[in-house]
Amino acid sequence: MGRTFFVGGNWKCNGTTEQVEKIVKTLNDGKITATNVETVVSPPYVFLPTVKASLRPEIQVAAQNCWVKKGGAFTGEVSAEMLANLGVPWVILGHSERRALLGESNEFVGDKVAYALAQGLKVIACVGETLEQREAGSTMEVVAAQTKAIADKITDWKNVVIAYEPVWAIGTGKVATPAQAQEVHANLREWLKTNVSPEVAETTRIIYGGSVTGASANELAAQPDVDGFLVGGASLKPEFIDIINAASVKSA
Repeated sequence: MGRTFFVGGNWKCNGTTEQVEKIVKTLNDGKITATNVETVVSPPYVFLPTVKASLRPEIQVAAQNCWVKKGGAFTGEVSAEMLANLGVPWVILGHSERRALLGESNEFVGDKVAYALAQGLKVIACVGETLEQREAGSTMEVVAAQTKAIADKITDWKNVVIAYEPVWAIGTGKVATPAQAQEVHANLREWLKTNVSPEVAETTRIIYGGSVTGASANELAAQPDVDGFLVGGASLKPEFIDIINAASVKSA
């Protein structure tokens, strides 16, 4: 298999200078025992340089979004070129909150992913269904359409991590059961095998996001097609270290 476990922490629109310094200190002091893990944290834009400069080197930083094309007269946006210039290696694109609150379509997200990759960024691309869609039995249809919009625009997947985030489990305290997460991840991998290539299916990391906690991380990590996590609220807390260390389950 050989897929390195991946843990991302999405701080969303949270934090003051003092709070960010406290989170960074917790991460710097934390005992990371897992050896087979790649870790990134995604603070708000305004804190990116500070966090990047003060965080232990084995934890990388990610932006929470970037613009779909080169910079210019796009007030309030941040370009992929700017992130690359700052030495920010990763960006989260297509998060459900941006899809829902800002109306980002599958195609728009696909364009964003392609442009960010072209500028040398690595991308955490988010997909996931709403509660209504899950209850209607259309989870895989929705997730496949979101993934296809990305696959239609890119040919090289080596710098892409797919984050499966069931919208009904984000910030709600509800977590997909390990079996539910595994089912969607396995189906997504099969979709990649059929529609992209067996190699991409085998090597692309598919991570789970949706109210992951220190308590739920180990059981989720034990699933064969769960290659890591995109963590929201818990990434602001000391338990984020426990979630990172869940990577050890894969090598146990």
